[in-house]
Amino acid sequence: MADLWGRRAERDAVDELLTAARGGRSGALVVRGEAGIGKSALLVHARDAAEGFQVHSAVGQEPERLFAYAGLHQLCHRVLDRAGDLPEPQRAALAVAFGQENGAPPDRFLIGLATLNLLAEAAEAAPLLCLVDDAQWLDEASAQVLAFVARRISAERMAFVFAVRDPDGDAAPQVLTALAGLPELGLGGLADSDARALLTSALQTPLDDRVLAQIVAESRGNPLALLELPLSAPVMQLAGGFDLAGAVDVPHRVEQSFRRRSTDLPADTQLLLLTAAADPTGDMAVLSAAAAELGVAEDALSPAEAAGLVQLGVRVTFRHPLVRSAVYRDASPADRRRAHAALAAATDPAADPDRRAWHRGQAALGPDADAAADLERSAGRARARGGMAAAAAFLAQASTLTPDPAVRARRALDAAHAAHDAGGSAAASELLARAAAGPLDARQRARLELLRARIAFHGARGGDGLRMLLAAARGLAELDPTLSRETYLDAVDAAIVTGGAGVGTNVAEVARAARAAPAPPGSPRPADLLLDGLVMTFTAGYATGAPALRRAAEAFADRGPVAPTDADSARWGWLASRTAMAVFDDELVFALTDRHVRLAREAGALATLPSALLVQSVMLVLAGEFTRAAEQSSMGTATRSVPLLHAQLILAAWQGRPDEAGAIHATIAEEAAARGQDTEVALTQYGMAVLHNGRGDYAAAQEAAARAFASDELRHSNLAHSELIEAAHRAGRPETAVDALEELSARGFASDTPWGLGLAARSRALTLTGAAAEELYREAINQLDHCRMGAHLARAHLVYGEWLRREGRRQDAREQLRTAHDMLIGMGAEAFAERAALELRATGEHPRKRTTQPSDALTAHELHIARLVADGATSREVGAQLFLSPRTIEAHLRNIFRKLGITSRRQLREVGLP
Repeated sequence: MADLWGRRAERDAVDELLTAARGGRSGALVVRGEAGIGKSALLVHARDAAEGFQVHSAVGQEPERLFAYAGLHQLCHRVLDRAGDLPEPQRAALAVAFGQENGAPPDRFLIGLATLNLLAEAAEAAPLLCLVDDAQWLDEASAQVLAFVARRISAERMAFVFAVRDPDGDAAPQVLTALAGLPELGLGGLADSDARALLTSALQTPLDDRVLAQIVAESRGNPLALLELPLSAPVMQLAGGFDLAGAVDVPHRVEQSFRRRSTDLPADTQLLLLTAAADPTGDMAVLSAAAAELGVAEDALSPAEAAGLVQLGVRVTFRHPLVRSAVYRDASPADRRRAHAALAAATDPAADPDRRAWHRGQAALGPDADAAADLERSAGRARARGGMAAAAAFLAQASTLTPDPAVRARRALDAAHAAHDAGGSAAASELLARAAAGPLDARQRARLELLRARIAFHGARGGDGLRMLLAAARGLAELDPTLSRETYLDAVDAAIVTGGAGVGTNVAEVARAARAAPAPPGSPRPADLLLDGLVMTFTAGYATGAPALRRAAEAFADRGPVAPTDADSARWGWLASRTAMAVFDDELVFALTDRHVRLAREAGALATLPSALLVQSVMLVLAGEFTRAAEQSSMGTATRSVPLLHAQLILAAWQGRPDEAGAIHATIAEEAAARGQDTEVALTQYGMAVLHNGRGDYAAAQEAAARAFASDELRHSNLAHSELIEAAHRAGRPETAVDALEELSARGFASDTPWGLGLAARSRALTLTGAAAEELYREAINQLDHCRMGAHLARAHLVYGEWLRREGRRQDAREQLRTAHDMLIGMGAEAFAERAALELRATGEHPRKRTTQPSDALTAHELHIARLVADGATSREVGAQLFLSPRTIEAHLRNIFRKLGITSRRQLREVGLP
């Protein structure tokens, strides 16, 4: 193939991907490079080389970026007849996303799971190749779903190849972010020899060698430039030296060459070519109807086809996206409006109302109330499908076309909220400025200030943003009491997480401000109880507020008079779980995290699942259930999420793995520093404090624990106190833990739970001597034995045994140290177990080694799958929980059976998994 001169290594990479997919090893590849460098040609090679494959394709196009899931529909439309075989929540999610049914906006990751299963089912018949060209122009929703699927494929006989233009002004950064982390293949310019060969093969007449050399140099090896620039240059210019002086880069030069070729066409051809460029569907029937509206003959495009700019058939296909952009950008505004008006008239309002509304909006010369109303209705449909970015674009255009100032301001405000929800803070700010011109009523003005506050807070993480949130909450008090209270709760939670950086915004000050929140308009909801409990705790003290915090947490666990909605649990579940940790109620924390994780899994809400899994994973570690904690945190490989990196760090720290913990710590610290996330750093410091305490490096543990204890978030959830107290006293710096000891003792007494009382007793025992110390060690063991905190119980036996040995009571010490060692080695806390082993050896006893189990050969991920299958879950049910296809689950099961030496699911139930 001429367009692939000099691409042997790149073709080999694609061929290897296809070979692996044929053999049941799925994979993905992102081909990157500048416009015209040969990305599309490599995709053509992939299609040609995919013998025996089903090939599905999609092409990103700039106008399509406004239509949520447009790219996904392109890729999947041929297999949608299989959607009826999907589990009902997945089928319904796809139907709503594609506008086939009405319903609540589906979670994007549930759509991802549905797409994964849909394509996996199709791949059962034959290997499947999915090609996505110009992925930088995909709509954001499609890009996220397809990237999710590409990361989750494993054994489905599937291959994904994305072609992405290097970042420029046209690329959507959120799309490029979605694809980040997938294997990449960068395309550079051709070597001079290959560039000369390609150029020579395309020329119809010999070319002066000096001119040829200059073209090669000026093109920088860009294949499209090599093929297109000579075709656009006058013959005399070629003969005389071919001057391409100027500062524009190769893609724009190529675009200019297309522009020059199109301007030589007849006027009717140029107009119809512009109309085709404005319609990304390429539907010839629509274009024919538009031509009739324009009074242009249907065959007017023939000269453009003869010029090599388009190919005509059932669809109109541009030779290259740069042809489309060159034609559209070079047209006058009046001609663009004519083209869009013709397309609006040619588009069926029943079959495609949103595209018709968009064309009408682009065709309007000035205010147009009807077109604006159509665009607002399209925004509603886009929002219902989960396409917030599209909704924002429709509303922004609707606002521009709205003649009534009040309606114009309201639509701009709605567009700003949609843009912010879609992650576009800059666009939201611009729309807010438009809305601020008003007129706005009091409630609209309050909504505007609330959005300004949220943008400011997320941009600066505290300070002015928190003060603005409080001001917005005050402004909403009389207008919308419910939203006011939720905004106050947002502010309190934000102050806990960020530490309230800035004067007047620490947690206590924010809580004092939140006392001004209006009363709930009806029976208090769980969120109302949570706000009141937090405000009371941070203003009147822990002992006063703890009972209210427990009532709030119980309400979120559906143990209160008003049941929480799923939306309440999704939004506030993480805060509710951390609040249950604040009152040392382990059973309540597990109930809340189980509910939060279950709801997130059922909804396919992979965006909120990591935070829920983080709390659950930490609790499982503290309970000594390291294997289950590893299963939960292994979801991080799917989500690439910071919360689950923290879970993996904390687990590695308790396991005593310095290399693994150190590597994760460095990754999180670097990313957190870039985002200004001090709390993320503090949580890593907690993990490092545990690691150093386990290894007996108490000075390092004291330093890390002190930094963790300085975080309001870690103090609220009671994680850092005991680590700082143990490290400080063992390092000979007890003065650094006075506040931690006083606070933990008071909280343990106020909580009146075995976890709180036991942890406080163990910590106080470390600071005392004689009978007082021994009494507290025994109390700690007794209390912790009555809750699920197995890791803390094991460490209570350890520090008591260490104290007994220092007291010279070797026999008593052996009993405690033996218990500690057996517990710690059983759960996998290797460093703490080694501490116990060293003490045992000092008493003259050699500790027992852990007995190897067959399940030790399984990874955490495999063990999780094995547990679920052993409990009777089908491969499809396991896949739904873990966001994997059934075929991948079956592949994992084969590995699990091989490692365990079994051959059936029934035998798996008999293995006795830990």
